[in-house]
Amino acid sequence: MFRKNAAADPAAKSNIARALLLSTAIGLCSGVTANAQEADAQASADVDAATAEANASVDANAGEGTAKKRRMFLDEVVVTAQRRSEDQQDVPMAMTVMSGDDMRDAGLNQFNDLALVVPNVSINTDWFTLYIRGVGTSEVNVMAEQAVAYMIDGVYVSRVEFLRSGFLDVDQLEVLKGPQGTLYGQGAAGGVIRFITADPVLDKVEGKVKGELYTVSDGEMGQKGEFVVNAPIVEDQLAVRLAVGLESGGGWIDQPEAGIEDGNGTDLVNARGKILWVPTENFSAKAMVQVQRAKTQLGMGYEEPDRAVDVGPDRSKVMIPKKFDFDIYNLELTYDFGFAELTSSTTQIDHDHQYPFSYIPREGNYSYGVVEGNDDRFVKAEQFSQELRLSDAGEKFAWTIGAFYSDGDRSLTVDYEYAYAPGADLYEGGGVLYDDLYYYSASTSESYSLFADGAYDLTEKLTVGAGLRYFHDEQTSLIEYAPGTGTELSDTFQSVDPRLYMTYEYAPDTTLYASAGSGFRSGGFNSAPFDPYDPENILTYEIGTKGSTSNLQYDVAVFFTEYKDMVRRRLTEVNGAFLAESSNIGKVEVKGVEAGLAYQPTSGLTLSVNAAYLDSEIVETADTDQVNEVGDPTDYTPELSYTLGVNYDFDLTPDHPAFVRVDFNHRDKVTYIDRSSFLPSALPQSSDALNLLNARAGVQLGQFDLEVFATNLTDENKSIDPYQGWANANRTRPRVVGVSAAFNF
Repeated sequence: MFRKNAAADPAAKSNIARALLLSTAIGLCSGVTANAQEADAQASADVDAATAEANASVDANAGEGTAKKRRMFLDEVVVTAQRRSEDQQDVPMAMTVMSGDDMRDAGLNQFNDLALVVPNVSINTDWFTLYIRGVGTSEVNVMAEQAVAYMIDGVYVSRVEFLRSGFLDVDQLEVLKGPQGTLYGQGAAGGVIRFITADPVLDKVEGKVKGELYTVSDGEMGQKGEFVVNAPIVEDQLAVRLAVGLESGGGWIDQPEAGIEDGNGTDLVNARGKILWVPTENFSAKAMVQVQRAKTQLGMGYEEPDRAVDVGPDRSKVMIPKKFDFDIYNLELTYDFGFAELTSSTTQIDHDHQYPFSYIPREGNYSYGVVEGNDDRFVKAEQFSQELRLSDAGEKFAWTIGAFYSDGDRSLTVDYEYAYAPGADLYEGGGVLYDDLYYYSASTSESYSLFADGAYDLTEKLTVGAGLRYFHDEQTSLIEYAPGTGTELSDTFQSVDPRLYMTYEYAPDTTLYASAGSGFRSGGFNSAPFDPYDPENILTYEIGTKGSTSNLQYDVAVFFTEYKDMVRRRLTEVNGAFLAESSNIGKVEVKGVEAGLAYQPTSGLTLSVNAAYLDSEIVETADTDQVNEVGDPTDYTPELSYTLGVNYDFDLTPDHPAFVRVDFNHRDKVTYIDRSSFLPSALPQSSDALNLLNARAGVQLGQFDLEVFATNLTDENKSIDPYQGWANANRTRPRVVGVSAAFNF
């Protein structure tokens, strides 16, 4: 049942080798392309003719731009979800796959948009943590690992808040749902989000120059620029690819008392360079450097319904200018022994993050007892990783074995002075001045793991597979409330994560699959009173089916997840001060169904729907848990979410292909419950239900692409995030209308 992968073909080996260079901290993930598949033998003559016509049109314009090829669902979509190249239809898991063009057309412009475009994905916008199927990171510990892995070309980014860049030169997005610990490690307990960027091309010069201008309703103008160039240095052996993205403006949040208008506009510089060297048929080397510099005057999430920073009568106002510096360095080496392919991926990540708080005094308006004050916070992080992986995608037996090592350091430094009111009513100012206060925390994590995964064709239709990962993590944590004095804690966490799966092709191009897999996330330490918390363990059972015909593609998945020792945030009082701590709450169950359908009733017209239903609740509380109750839902878990899409590709003239696309995105409200909070709104907190409409249209004029677009067409002003700790929930971005022009060469 395994389709012979392109890597097994010597003529295509150089193409796969190209796709090998960037992956960085966790392995393969390298070039993924959408390769055309032969039309179904049952396809109608009309569909075949339309396909031939569309392909001829694209071929005729080759080298003259990036004409939008008509989307035919029989096109094979190659993914590397299982660390080897496979047809998406053969992968025994629920996943969302989008090309770079599809991402742009659907209005996916920034990372937060994932929660609106991909069902069962949610984001805590204050702390920038991810959730898939109700599994995510609820604690506010900046040192904690994510429960959902975020990867760029195979590079594992331990904290998503480290990265604020847009989607630069992206080939493909893969969202893998459910535990992926066997192949991706502890950070993938809830799933994996993988962005695969374009690799250098060895045999031609190509690139583009793109400009975009947009306006935000009740906000300011924004500008984007993008430059991409690919250049062979030695034909068929050495090539470089450079991509640079710039963005300025586009803010819409005001802070009147500080004299700030549209303060959340972003100044962003994002650049990526790749070098690919293929000196022989068997060996390739790929190096990648990505650099990001981002600034914003106001932190996201601090806004009222009028889109101003005013967090209400019971809390002080807050201004948060933020600065993010983020660098990735990766080297990937690949050697094909014939019987298997060996990949070495070496990665270094550096991150600096600065965000000062300024509390604006106002009589009778206090947050956590603060009358006024200044608070400067600095986050520094470094992450080194090395992975070795040996794999083969054979006709009958496909397998992967590997080893992974990671060494990471993170620190948070806080220098502040407050006028504070300890021991008094939190909403009455005591005026006690705390000058030059200090807090420092640092953590280290040194981990290694061994993993293996294999799938065997028992018959022409039946494939069975299994995987296993052993994980070992040594953590230390240092907490200081005065320079030079502190408390140091350490612990070791271990896990063995198995995976079992099968696929059965019960009809042509139609498969049934079943899987059971586990995930793991290490425990950690609190800053005060220094209590540790235990690891999380996740087990998911899933049954699904995937299929396609000449003009139809569909997938359905049903799953049940048992989530043990979930970690959740709560407030605790230490020496009169309220501090956030993480604790294990017991057992959670999540069950749900996901379905996707794409239908092409006529040439050029594509109708699509993707939907998800979730039911989650706490079924057992820990003996020490005095905050949560049986029956409570889990955080950031929408009951129903879906997207509807209509795309029409047509020829404006015989030489000018064009398209029109409309998308509607719905997400039920998500909740956040914190019975430990003294805030009146703490139980429960919830976002609004969201209904967002986006549209885009474009035409190709020779080497030029011209497009107009609008997001949030109805200008919905809704709360996205339920969390209301120090700020009100983030709200939907206002209506955005813009135009873009690109020159392709």
